[in-house]
This record gives sequence, C-alpha cells and structure tokens, in this order.
Amino acid sequence: MIIITGGGTAGHTNPGIAVAEALVEAGVPRRDIHFVGGERGNEATLVADAGFSIDLLPGRGIQRKLTTENLGSVLGLLKGLVKGLAIVSKRKPDVVVCLGGYAAFAASAAAVLRRIPIVVTEQNARASAVNRLFGRWAKVCALPFPDTDLPNGVVTGNPIRAAILASVVDNDPIEARKRLVERRLPGHDASVLDGRVMLAVWAGSLGATRINKAVRELAERWADRDDLAIYHIVGRRDWDDFRQDPPVSAQDGLLYMTVEYEDHIADVLTGADLAVCRAGASTVSEIAVAGLPSVLVPLPIATRDHQRANAAELVAADAARLVDDADATADRLEEELEPIITDQDRRRRMAEAARSVARPAAAADVAKLVLDTGGLR
Repeated sequence: MIIITGGGTAGHTNPGIAVAEALVEAGVPRRDIHFVGGERGNEATLVADAGFSIDLLPGRGIQRKLTTENLGSVLGLLKGLVKGLAIVSKRKPDVVVCLGGYAAFAASAAAVLRRIPIVVTEQNARASAVNRLFGRWAKVCALPFPDTDLPNGVVTGNPIRAAILASVVDNDPIEARKRLVERRLPGHDASVLDGRVMLAVWAGSLGATRINKAVRELAERWADRDDLAIYHIVGRRDWDDFRQDPPVSAQDGLLYMTVEYEDHIADVLTGADLAVCRAGASTVSEIAVAGLPSVLVPLPIATRDHQRANAAELVAADAARLVDDADATADRLEEELEPIITDQDRRRRMAEAARSVARPAAAADVAKLVLDTGGLR
C-alpha cells in the first residue's frame, strides 16, 4: 500500500497523480495507491478524475504572520492529524509520499509517528515549509532542480502526467498550429501563420495584469509587422479589460489573437516559437520538455521567491531570459524579445538548451524511489 499525500493546488496534486500513474505503469495495482488531501483544495476532483481513491482532511494553511485566523488553522490541522493518524493506522502503508502543502502534514506526521518510510517530492526549487519539515525524516527527497534545498536529495525533475507529456513530446508543431488557428480563426488554416514567428503569452489561469498591459502595448506598437503572430492568453481576471471583439486581429500586419483561457496548452507549447510566461514549477518543466525558448517573469509574491529559483536552470543554460515583474514593461519585453524573434538560429539554440535540462522521465524516476523506499520491488 502506498499513500500519496498533499495538494491544495494543481501544482502539488498533478505531480502526485503523475507519480501514481507511473507506479501503476510499474505494476502497482491501482487499488493499492491511496491519496490523502485537504477539503479546501482541488485534489478531490483531480484525483477522482484520475481514477484513484482519496480521503479529505479538514484544515488550512497557517499564514506567515500573527493573526487570529491562525488559531483556527492550528485547530484544523490538529483535527486533520487525528483523522490522518486513523487513516494511516487503518491502511498500513509501506511508504508515504509527501507532496507538500498543508494537506500533506497529517499523513506525513502519522508516518513519522508510526515509523513508516517517507519520500518527499518537491515541485519548486525552494522547498515548501511542510517538505522542509518532513525532509528531516525522509529516506529520500526527490528534487526538481539540482539546487533544491532538501536533504538526502536525488534530482529527478518535476513529474509531469503521462497524457500531458505525450501530448507535448509527440505533438507535431504544424498540426498544433493548425488546431490553434481552427479554434481561433474559423475558416482559415495554418497557412495564415506561414512566415511568422509565433509568440505565446500566458501567466496562469488568472493571468497577470502587468504582463497583459505590456503585451497589449507591444501588439499596438508592432501592428504593421507581418513576420509575427501573438497568441495572448489573457487570464480570467483581466479578460473584460483586454478582450478583443472580434478576438483576432488579422490584417496585413500583425496577427494578434486573444483568448481568456487555453484548455489545450500542449498545442501552445509545441506550436509557439517563443513564450513570455511565469516561472511556475509545472510551466518551467513543460517548456523545457517542449524545447520552447522563453522570457520568464517570476511571480514576485511567490513564497521564498521560488519562481526565480525555478527559472535559474533554464536561464543558466541560455534557454530563457529573466525579467523581474517590476521591469516587465513593453520597452523591456521588446528589448528581450526582438533579438530572439529576428534570429532563427538563436531560437534553435535556445530550444536545444531547454531540452538539454528537461527531465521527461521524472514521474518514473520518482516512482522508482517510492518502490525502493517501500521495499516493493
């Protein structure tokens, strides 16, 4: 029996599901993998949709400042710990996989108390508080990047779900562009992109106002360019302010497409020639696998500035450029983007550099650590 615990966000949950799928691929019966997550996160839906069982615990994260809300958080964590102890005692797992986030606390603490081996798998270059805590007891910590600050570390990369990985690795760029055009430009085909460099822009499901403003200004500045297409995923928060009607500007010059949210991100990753995006753990892993040159704008409020650390490996490999959020103006983005847009050889070198630091086997490698730690081979 294997328990995988954590969640709260897709950035925690999806790598856990990727590891679970890799364990099934390695021969572990699906019924012998069980998730423990939190009531407040998205793991209930994501894990159930993936076909795995899950228990949900009460509680929420503790804020990093003195507040009366923390009293309720501590009480919730204590209630969760009691329930987590009962779950671990009942299921008697051979190993517990700690994904991080407050939802991982109870089952991981129960594993320590019952002397059950723990594998910590971190998603970001700067480990979460829960993973730093349980990393002290973990038999091994699976690291997404070489400089992730956890003990007993093995660099595996950040696990990507098999379906997403396959849709990126096996995706044909021409077919990806064709699908993007068919969805956004009904009646046209991919030839509308012939001779154009395609710049993709996104910043999570909500988007980022500063990036959106800068890119919209660039679109206006570059209106006469017939060598460029911009695929701008605005995000839900700013959609009313940045939406176009119609959503596509396709005159003789710039081809500029806006969309609120993109469900088919694999087509964007493989169809684009260049990206401007945040440096979340999943994003960084996916653009590396896709070999997509990028300008990365780390989220400035990310805990421990982990997005800057996530970007470091790609930047060091010259696969990406880094721009601080405060500096993400149209002028600065143009300064970074123009030499890449106009130099096909540079884009090729950046793409190769991105692939050189990709770790597409991350999920399988973490699964091997789990099997070895639990004595399940």
